[in-house]
Amino acid sequence: MSITRFGHDARGRGAAGLGLAVLGSAMFGTSGVFADALMATGWTPGALVTYRIAIAALVLTPFALWSLRGRLRLLRSALGEVVAFGAVAVAGCQLFFFNAVQRLDVGVALLLEYGGILLVVAWAWLRHGQRPRRRTVAGSVAALAGLLLVLNPAGGGLDPIGVLWGILAGTGLAVYFVMASRGEGALPPIALAWAGMVVGALGLAVFDVTGLLQFRTSAADVTLLGRAMPWPVPIAGLAVIAAALAYATSIAATRLLGAKVASFVGLLEVLFAVLFAWLALGQRPGGWQLAGGVVVLAGIALVRADDDGEAATAEALRPVTPAAEPALVPGPHGSS
Repeated sequence: MSITRFGHDARGRGAAGLGLAVLGSAMFGTSGVFADALMATGWTPGALVTYRIAIAALVLTPFALWSLRGRLRLLRSALGEVVAFGAVAVAGCQLFFFNAVQRLDVGVALLLEYGGILLVVAWAWLRHGQRPRRRTVAGSVAALAGLLLVLNPAGGGLDPIGVLWGILAGTGLAVYFVMASRGEGALPPIALAWAGMVVGALGLAVFDVTGLLQFRTSAADVTLLGRAMPWPVPIAGLAVIAAALAYATSIAATRLLGAKVASFVGLLEVLFAVLFAWLALGQRPGGWQLAGGVVVLAGIALVRADDDGEAATAEALRPVTPAAEPALVPGPHGSS
C-alpha cells in the first residue's frame, strides 16, 4: 500500500470513527436528563442502571444474533472477554460511579471517572510502547483542565472511600475503551455490546438482590421537556438511546479510532450532557463552563492530531515489500 493510499484510507476510517464517536457521546449524554426526571419521582440509581442495561440487552438481542449469523463459536471463544467486559466495563463502572456519587460531589466523581483516559494513555505506552508525545501530553492536560471548568467540582468533599470508588470507576472506563478497541477476530460491535449487557444485567441483579444497590422504583408520572409523561418514556430513552444505541455506536467508533483517541472524544459526553440539561431542564451553563468546553475540544484535537502523526510516521518508516515492486515496472506492452 502506498503512503498516499494509506493516508486516504486512514483519513476515511478516522472521519467515520470520529463521526460515530461524537454520535455515541451525544447519545450517552442524554442519560442525565432521563435519569434526573426519574430520580425526581423516587427512582434510585441502582434501579435506573438495572432497568437501563437489562432493557438495552433485550433490544439488542435480535440485532446481535443477526450480526453473528450463526457464528456462535465467536461468542464461545470470547467468553472470558465478554464476562470481563460486562462485569467491569458495563456493570462495574456504573456501580463504582454511583457509589462514588453517594460520598462525593458529582463533579468530583465525574473528574475521577474521566481521569481513566490517562490510564488508557499509560496502557498504550506500557503495552504497545506508544510513549505519549508532547501533543498527547498537552492534549491530556487541556482536556482535563477544560473538564474541570465544565464540571466545577469546587466544594465537594474528598471522602477517601468515595475517591477510591471514583478511581475504580475510572479504571472501569479505561477497561471499556481498551477492550472495545480490539477488532481483529473479535465479536461484531453490536454483539459485544449485547453480550456485555447481558453479563452486566445479571451482575446488577445480584447487586440488587443482595442489597449492594438500593432498588426502588416509582409509577408516578415524570416531568420531561416541561411536560408530564408516564415513566416508561424516559426509561425507554435511557435504555434504547443512552445504552443500546450508544454502546453499539461507541464500540464501533473505538475500533476505528483506537482506544486512546476514542477515550478522549468520549469526553464530549460531558459537554453533551450539559447541553441537554440546558435544553430539557433549563440548567443554563455559565461562561466558565462554555470556556471549559472549548478547552476540552482543543485537547481532543491535539490528541487526534498526534495520533494521525504517529500513524503517518509508522507507515512512512515501514520498508517496501518485494510484492509492491512489480507495480513500478512496465509490463510487456508498456503498462504497469
